[in-house]
Amino acid sequence: EASEAEAAAPPVETAEVVDNSVLLAEILEAQDPDNKARFGDRNPAETIEFFGLEPGMTIAEALPGGGWYSKILLPYLGDEGKLIGIDYSIDMWSKFGAFADAAFLESKETWAETWVGDAEGWRAGTEADLAAFAFGSRDPALDGTVDAVLMVRAMHHLNRFNSDEQDYMAEALADVHALLKPGGTLGIVQHRAPEGNDDAWANGDNGYVKQSAVIEWVEAAGFELVDQSEVNANAKDQPTTDDFVWRLPPTLGTSNEDPELRAEMEAIGETDRMTLKFRKI
Repeated sequence: EASEAEAAAPPVETAEVVDNSVLLAEILEAQDPDNKARFGDRNPAETIEFFGLEPGMTIAEALPGGGWYSKILLPYLGDEGKLIGIDYSIDMWSKFGAFADAAFLESKETWAETWVGDAEGWRAGTEADLAAFAFGSRDPALDGTVDAVLMVRAMHHLNRFNSDEQDYMAEALADVHALLKPGGTLGIVQHRAPEGNDDAWANGDNGYVKQSAVIEWVEAAGFELVDQSEVNANAKDQPTTDDFVWRLPPTLGTSNEDPELRAEMEAIGETDRMTLKFRKI
């Protein structure tokens, strides 16, 4: 029978878990100050650990943008890993209007090459493989090779442009499902709409979607929900149907000339976000 001291002793962490946590902490400490300023809202260490991401994995990241997460993931994956960037399709970008003019859409023709070139500067001395493509144009050679796919704040646009003629959400999730190894992980972090708000308001146009809807979309695509976390929750964000995501940091799109409103939005912080872990079945 175990002694009281033995029973009270904390579980011993394996060397691998300790080493991964130390490595991740070092990578986070080396990030640009502007990126580090977002850690309190985006919780990258806790999120990466929740999704079970480890050095040596092959990971795909949807809508990597300027590389906020990629700059962490690429050095973390190390010499044996691989990072794949996935952009929205050019056809979908054409639906955005405003900034998505002819020059912007032309730049998207070479997005994969440009993103890989930019990512070369994010290695921090490591030699992970790099690749990129847009949804709807994946290389079948990648199918079944990916350990985890991350979709961080990427779901709302996929849904907002859906139509009877084009189901961007289903197409994207089909690509994700094909990429993943059997049992592979799909990790989703997404602006979360209150379940009681109007469904039409929560279709993605305002940046928010309902957690119940995301689970429904992903399960319909051949995944099962295995875990969920409140690590990226923000109880201060209680949007009404008059609100949209971009009123809050870092965009602060409604308060550029209103210091009082800006302070109010900064006090809320970034959006309330769901954090969902799915498994390919």
